Amino acid sequence: MSATHSATPASTFRSLCRSSPWRWDTLRFEVFWRGPDGASPPLRAWIRRPAALRVEAADGSLLHSSTGTEGSRDSLYVSATRKSWLLAPRLVTPVYNDAGYVHRRPEAAYGDPAFGDPRWSAMLDPVEFAGDSPVAFESPFANRVELVDIAAEEHEGRPVLAATVSPNITYKPNAQGFPLIGPGRTRVAVDVRTGICVSTLVLDGGRTGGGHSLKILGSDEYMVDDLFVDSPPSLTDVREHIPWHVT
Repeated sequence: MSATHSATPASTFRSLCRSSPWRWDTLRFEVFWRGPDGASPPLRAWIRRPAALRVEAADGSLLHSSTGTEGSRDSLYVSATRKSWLLAPRLVTPVYNDAGYVHRRPEAAYGDPAFGDPRWSAMLDPVEFAGDSPVAFESPFANRVELVDIAAEEHEGRPVLAATVSPNITYKPNAQGFPLIGPGRTRVAVDVRTGICVSTLVLDGGRTGGGHSLKILGSDEYMVDDLFVDSPPSLTDVREHIPWHVT
């Protein structure tokens, strides 16, 4: 990554963390989570923004499939709140910096689909490391997180921008109670092409060794509707005799 992308490496990292909603529409990836008891089994997922999600286990068995449009929208729109009428991020334009990353995010209906762990949405859009816009002035502890050791690296063969991250008092997880980073230092890697947080590794504190690793298999690929629809339940063939066992 060129050093001319923005004023400082820290501002480059933060603007990249704001950029995910405008850098990809579909994603195919594998992910696993690390914890005190070891790593979870890897999962393979397909996402088509804004809400379609398919998840399979390592053996190919289907765990989840949803178009994201199954639920009723009645209560959302009847409530007539401002949030009811927000547009998807791809329909609004942010303020970009000279590097093509997002300097300031507009108000929009943010949020990617999640499976099981609410941190899914946060890793796909790691804005919790930067906030919607830069702080008014740079000073110690003014930003959501402190950044050190920022470096251009590779993760699973793709260029990433990595940094050691420590939360400040203003740090606010995307999903309350489910932060992407630990209370101390965490090594974080963000994919340059997509703006996705592809790796976290807690370096100290009670969650040492925890985090996640995500391998991007493809982005902006065409995905058919059938990919996100679960197979219908099998029906009984009424042409055949159905035995009734009486006890």
